[in-house]
Amino acid sequence: MLFRRLLTSTAGRLAVRSRLSFPQSSLGQFRGLITGRTNAIPVCRGYLGQSYFKRRFSVSGLLRQAAAVSNPPKTLLNSSKWVGYWLIGTSGLVFGIVVLGGLTRLTESGLSITEWRPVTGTLPPMNQKEWEEEFEKYKQSPEFKQLNSHIDLDEFKFIFFMEWIHRLWGRAIGAVFLFPAIYFAATRQTSSRVNRRLFGLLAVLGFQGFIGWWMVKSGLDQEQLEARKSKPTVSQYRLTTHLGTAFVLYLGMIWTGFEILKERKWVKDPAKALEAFKLLDNSALRPLRKLSLGMLALTFLTAMSGGMVAGLDAGWIYNTFPKMGETWFPSSRELMDPHFARKEDKSDLWWRNMLENPTTVQLNHRILGITTFFSVLALHSYCSRRKAIVPKAADRTVKLMMGLVTAQVGLGIATLIYLVPISLASIHQAGALALFTSAIVFAAQLRKPRVPMKILVGGLHVQQSKQAGSKILSEVSKLAK
Repeated sequence: MLFRRLLTSTAGRLAVRSRLSFPQSSLGQFRGLITGRTNAIPVCRGYLGQSYFKRRFSVSGLLRQAAAVSNPPKTLLNSSKWVGYWLIGTSGLVFGIVVLGGLTRLTESGLSITEWRPVTGTLPPMNQKEWEEEFEKYKQSPEFKQLNSHIDLDEFKFIFFMEWIHRLWGRAIGAVFLFPAIYFAATRQTSSRVNRRLFGLLAVLGFQGFIGWWMVKSGLDQEQLEARKSKPTVSQYRLTTHLGTAFVLYLGMIWTGFEILKERKWVKDPAKALEAFKLLDNSALRPLRKLSLGMLALTFLTAMSGGMVAGLDAGWIYNTFPKMGETWFPSSRELMDPHFARKEDKSDLWWRNMLENPTTVQLNHRILGITTFFSVLALHSYCSRRKAIVPKAADRTVKLMMGLVTAQVGLGIATLIYLVPISLASIHQAGALALFTSAIVFAAQLRKPRVPMKILVGGLHVQQSKQAGSKILSEVSKLAK
């Protein structure tokens, strides 16, 4: 009798460990085990299987089970939560450098450092002699000769420090990203999938440093300036590429960090994760999911058109709204000025005016900004009519987007009307990235979980089997008394 009781208790524990849940009708069989009317061995074999029963009662089987529990396979699900926090924190530094880069552009400081020294350029000039040497290098640049020949050493120090801080911040982001990434990978706190993403982000980060110098070089090379028929300023194409790469880097960090934290939360509570999956798997959400990605692309495109406006100083013309001057639109002759075509057959007339004519570029930005505003308004209305199927978090985010896009349009109009004051223009650029952030979060909240369903179901079975197993053991204990 004692052997049967011990075997029954062991079988109950094995059931819990094996993620199996016993139906309520099984209690009768366990009563039979206690009273001796039922043989324990066939019951255990019936529930666990012949081979399973032998395997679980062997020492090697128990060792294999212990190893499987203590060394789970590395997947995205068990990447450390600190990896997620670190990525989101680093994205905050990227946000800061985008705003600082805008200030560097607005104060016309970007061409003050005429050399690219990734290592030795970490320190600024430390004495009067070094400052004078640095100033002499700047005096050889086209910007000084054509635009800033009136500035003295003290004024040069201001624009130098603006650019130096911008470059130093970029180096700091590189260090904050590289060394923790190596540590997390070396200590196996990241999955292979996350490692691939980190490697991709690191490549984008390194590429961004190269693009930064490539952009600055376009404003220092006299031959390039003559070919562009431009005053000493960086190419709007390279400036927008630099800005776009920063946005892509920011997107990758936010998305991956958000994904890690959310999926860890799902694995921790499989029941809620399965409920979330049911909600997100609703076919009625498919149009909204596509709209969220379209909104993300639209906010990105609008921000890039803002980069083109900044690169061409297009905000300094037509400082009225909603009209452009005395008319709603400039004349077609002004929008498609033959002056911007470089080929004799004028085959490049259209695209060069779209990307190089300040009037046309400003009109493009106005159209994209207004389109973004009404698109967010339509998205907000769409979600409001479908509250029953839209996740609550996504509904809150779209309301935030509505507030941000309204503020962003107001800032853009004020920046234009007041002739691009540095404070308003800088806040307007920060607002563009804030709106882009809300679009990222909204799209991520509507994304289906990538957690393998077998892991969620397995986790749910563990919870259920623990509950069922505890009930069985409690009942058996009562009967055994």
